[in-house]
Amino acid sequence: MKSESAKPSAKSLLDSLASRGRHHFTSAEARRALGVSPNATAKALARLMAQGYLASPEREFYVIVPPEYRPLGCLPAEQFIPALMAEKGLSYYAGLLSAAQFYGAAHHRPQEFQVLVARNRRPIICGRVRVGFIARKRVDEIPVRRMNTARGEIRVSTPEATAVDLAGYPEHAGGLDQVVTILSELSEDIDANLLPQAAATAPLVWAQRLGYLLQVAGAQRATAALKGYLRGKVRDYEPLVSGGSRHGNRDAAWKIIVNARLESEA
Repeated sequence: MKSESAKPSAKSLLDSLASRGRHHFTSAEARRALGVSPNATAKALARLMAQGYLASPEREFYVIVPPEYRPLGCLPAEQFIPALMAEKGLSYYAGLLSAAQFYGAAHHRPQEFQVLVARNRRPIICGRVRVGFIARKRVDEIPVRRMNTARGEIRVSTPEATAVDLAGYPEHAGGLDQVVTILSELSEDIDANLLPQAAATAPLVWAQRLGYLLQVAGAQRATAALKGYLRGKVRDYEPLVSGGSRHGNRDAAWKIIVNARLESEA
């Protein structure tokens, strides 16, 4: 039987995990490893958080914060989101502006790391790190790439799926002007033949809007297969700005009512 003195300290637990390449754990794992009560475990972990060694993005989920990230007060989101989503059993992918950043197409670092999931979740604030969750239907069907981070891999929407989401969620990307700017750069990575596969996971109007936005961005080369996908499927004209006026010039190629003037920031 172990004596009290033989039980590991919370700090030695962190060192042991880090030496094995583990940067996260749950309160239940810590409790089993330390061999103390839930209350004693919580107090020990709280002390380490106060000292900056540890952060807790969500209740009962902890990340080890190495010295280089202590001014941030947490690990960067891309380094803990995969582990957190696995712990919660949730399908996810990094998308929108965060995905664009992986492809070098985001002009400015997003104020929050954007993660798409099947259902809405409360945002995470961990030190200076903020994670926003956006609900996306058919999240399991979205084409993704596995991108390397300093602590493993993260699921990121493909350039094609990112483009579709940007057209579908412009309010989460700084507006349509910003979307055009991003698409002008992202288009270099878009495989035009894969756009229909990505578009098939979304409403038709997203594909219509994307085609028009790519046209405005000067990326017509990326639109040929998308036009073929929409041919015979689209009957009605849809407004460029959802919920806006249905008055404006009509773009026959994409059946879009141009109810807003767009200017790329590129």
